[in-house]
Amino acid sequence: MTVAGPGFGATVSVVVGFPLGVLAGLVATLAMDAAMARLPEGPTPPTVAAGVLTETHPDAAPGRLASAVHYLAGGLTGPLFVWLLLAGEALVGPGLGTVLLSALVLLVLMVGFFVAVVLPQAGLPGGRRRTVARDWAVSAAVYCAVLVPLVAAGGTLL
Repeated sequence: MTVAGPGFGATVSVVVGFPLGVLAGLVATLAMDAAMARLPEGPTPPTVAAGVLTETHPDAAPGRLASAVHYLAGGLTGPLFVWLLLAGEALVGPGLGTVLLSALVLLVLMVGFFVAVVLPQAGLPGGRRRTVARDWAVSAAVYCAVLVPLVAAGGTLL
């Protein structure tokens, strides 16, 4: 993977890029947790996912499962970003624009999947569902804001 642009410029092999994505994804998930703690619905998005998996209401979803799913998804979303970046570079070439476009695509995928696929299955009332969706969008933006520079910095250092 080549991450080029202001402050970037190293080439990272795919072998290094995907593990870097996992690590950066986990760090970004920790940042996301800090953001969620300040939002009205707090840790509701992970409990929504756990509730959907167990077919229970999010308020009664197993907390440990919610945490496990949250960190697993966060860790695996990092390599998804690396893949999007590699695909973007193959299509339009390396550069800061490709990094930012890949980040935007990732954010849209994260928010879109949660809001369109997962959240409707949670059984939450409309007003609460809107609040959870908004909180998730903010949390996902924080995740991307941490993930993207970590992957780019890792690409520069490695």
